[in-house]
Amino acid sequence: MRLEKGKANMERMEEEIPGSEYRIYQHFLTNSKWDHQGVILKVARDASEVIKSNKKITGKPTGFIVDESAHLKKGDKSVAVAKQYAGVVGKVENCQVGVYASLVNGNRAALVNERLFIPKAWSVDRLKSKEAGIPQEHIEFRTKPQLALEMVDQAISGGVEFDWVGGDGLYGHNRELRNGLEERNLFYVLDVHKDEKIYTRQPVFEIPQKMNKRGRPSKKPRPDIDSIRLDTYVKGLSEKDWVIEKKLRKTHKGWKKLKVHTQSIWIIENEQIKKLTLVVTQTMDGKQETKFSFSNGEADQYNPREYAYFQSQRYWVERTFDDAKNELGMSDYQVRKWNGWHHHHALVLMAGMYLLLQRIDAQKDIPLMSVRDARILMIVSLFGSKEDLELRLKQMEKRHQKIQADIDRHYKT
Repeated sequence: MRLEKGKANMERMEEEIPGSEYRIYQHFLTNSKWDHQGVILKVARDASEVIKSNKKITGKPTGFIVDESAHLKKGDKSVAVAKQYAGVVGKVENCQVGVYASLVNGNRAALVNERLFIPKAWSVDRLKSKEAGIPQEHIEFRTKPQLALEMVDQAISGGVEFDWVGGDGLYGHNRELRNGLEERNLFYVLDVHKDEKIYTRQPVFEIPQKMNKRGRPSKKPRPDIDSIRLDTYVKGLSEKDWVIEKKLRKTHKGWKKLKVHTQSIWIIENEQIKKLTLVVTQTMDGKQETKFSFSNGEADQYNPREYAYFQSQRYWVERTFDDAKNELGMSDYQVRKWNGWHHHHALVLMAGMYLLLQRIDAQKDIPLMSVRDARILMIVSLFGSKEDLELRLKQMEKRHQKIQADIDRHYKT
């Protein structure tokens, strides 16, 4: 944590930290036998307790959010590296992809679990996978939604508490994940893509009548109405179909405002009709952005504001990724083996949890403390002088005063 983004690797640590040695760091991450899963489970349980305390303050349900993040790499030796889509650059790149789980309540969020996605090319190349240290039971190909469901099960068995499951369109589009959550009696609000097709009322399956004498009569029942794409559906909505939420959550530039639409809809999966709730939100400032989600809750189980809250909570999870990469070196590692990747991530999750606790403890005196602020203060406290710490605190106070003045400007009545 002492080094900046792009330089938080073992070689730079050896240069910057007196008495440190690259070989020892490498051994600790790659070859030592400590249990990364045990560390991660402890982080998850600690986060669960912290988030539970925040739930008492906010009165809002706690989310378990699944998402992926890519780590750009060079060469082809690092475990599970391949040419695959990297959201961090918005295109296919040589990278490793992790699937992550976070707990979130209000504006508190913490990364609590991870899985390394093993591409199919690695699953079929058993020798390469073995050389990278992938355990036999993990070589078999699993989709990202399957890895997400594994983490849900691990959270439940580990005593991690949450009220609903969220994720982006990759996970919301996956019927296996949605069905798995329903089988576990878990409530979800999962984003879906705009080309998803729905029915606006429950379709009735009928055998179509033969319209002419040519050809054989159809024996396969078909729905009596046509499905419609989500982006087409939303174009047909009138103003009365939307609810305006002017104070969804506070931002540094005023209240987050959204138009919200919720509606019971039906989809067909494996020739089975399923009723879901559609959640649509549209931004009201700047470039209009529309998001779609499916939920297995009833349309009247929560009001539009509450459904919008569920959908918008991914914002805080995205911030945890930003902080983990920018401040905690999540992508700045120099390991090639399976153990090294997971050991590094266990330490990142643990560091993130520690800094979250520091920010909570400082909330009363330093309400605007960021992860970066907490990291810098920790570094100065450990390695600097008393004068260095006082200087940093004064600099931070002055910076926060300017930020607060700008925030206050947006909330003047």
